[in-house]
Amino acid sequence: MAKQMKAVLYEEFGGPDKLKVQTVPVPELKEGEVLVRIKAAGVNPVDYAVREGYLKDYLPSSFPIIPGWDVAGVVEDRGFSARRFEPGDEVYAYARRPHVQNGTYAEYIVLPETYLAKKPQNISWEEAAGIPLVGLTAWQSMFDAGKLQEGQTVLILGASGGVGSLAIQLAKAKGAKVIGVASERNHAYMKELGADFTLDYKNNHVGEVAKKLMPNGVDLIFDCASGETLEQSLQVLKPGGKLVSILHQGEGLDPNIDFKYVFVEPNARQLYQLRELVESNQLQVHVSKTYRLEEAIEAQKQIQTLHTKGKIVIVSA
Repeated sequence: MAKQMKAVLYEEFGGPDKLKVQTVPVPELKEGEVLVRIKAAGVNPVDYAVREGYLKDYLPSSFPIIPGWDVAGVVEDRGFSARRFEPGDEVYAYARRPHVQNGTYAEYIVLPETYLAKKPQNISWEEAAGIPLVGLTAWQSMFDAGKLQEGQTVLILGASGGVGSLAIQLAKAKGAKVIGVASERNHAYMKELGADFTLDYKNNHVGEVAKKLMPNGVDLIFDCASGETLEQSLQVLKPGGKLVSILHQGEGLDPNIDFKYVFVEPNARQLYQLRELVESNQLQVHVSKTYRLEEAIEAQKQIQTLHTKGKIVIVSA
């Protein structure tokens, strides 16, 4: 009989009430794959977007679906030709496969070994599980798409959330100047992370205030919020500057704007670079709350408020 595990899953698209904890078979190892015993799994807004069916035309999937794309855990076993890691190695990964079905809200996951990197040694399982998706998103958005360089200025919209809070730190580690936009209650937090300036989107016209700070404009707008805040901010973008968004797909934007939409992809090499920054104390993740597998409904309700400070994480027993 196949080995069994506890997992959170849903069998149709819908609200958080569709989530349930069940006992299911541990996924089968195939060539080049590694079995990871999950210690912690990050919770992200995309988890509820997939569950609600918002991405069903974009991401092929099969029910039942175990949600979750962030993982930190221990290598338990490995398939044929998977030799990069030994059983017992501590690893972390961004676990999105091309076909959505077996995610990280579970006790075990099977992944291609190419997805995995060694976990940073100086942080907890919960902190490590909070890094891959948001860290890779910030990296690929600002450096790959946005080409942010030392000495340039980036305006980060939604800068106190999971992606934004790592984006601040990565931009500062690069030597860039950072303007963080979020509600006023998160300004001290953004300053702690390294933001040079903080703006409140609620009581200000973001573009006008940012223009006063940077009369020559900013080199990059990194959008993790969209909506009116994004529209307002466009007036501070330098001629030839870049706009990168993880939410907006470009509809209605001035075609002269150098715009890119980013949907994060697995990248173990970048995870190793993030690990180096963590271990040299240039990057930290703030875990605001942890949940057990049985509390996954509450975790997804919380992330769906879109007002999470830092990260929330599900911890396996």
